[in-house]
Amino acid sequence: MAMAKGKAEINVTPMIDVLLVLIIIFMVITPLTPTGFRTLVPQPPPSGREDRSRRRDIVVTVGKNDLVLINGDRVEFPLLPGRLAKIFQARGDDVLFIAGDRDLEFRRIAEVVDLANGAGLRRVALLAGRID
Repeated sequence: MAMAKGKAEINVTPMIDVLLVLIIIFMVITPLTPTGFRTLVPQPPPSGREDRSRRRDIVVTVGKNDLVLINGDRVEFPLLPGRLAKIFQARGDDVLFIAGDRDLEFRRIAEVVDLANGAGLRRVALLAGRID
């Protein structure tokens, strides 16, 4: 009986073919565009012009101990969606500004954003450094 001399070699061609097919499958099933919030970068106001629209803006301030203010007027948290819907139906604006306390958890701000979204507002701006 004659023994074959030399080393046994593994044929890796089928394994490479399978890996290339898997790479193509994963490239096809992954989403092409990332999902998330659409945001706008804040722009500074033009110099030399008085910003009159700032007085008309609706600012919801969220503080500690369930303190919620709409332009300085205290509002109970459960009544907030109804108030926002009334305000923005009458005004026709679709932008809401939200300011929060520095020590407040973002979860509370996210609840206000969700309530505003439920009231029909699609554009929400977060104000940084508003409350000390």
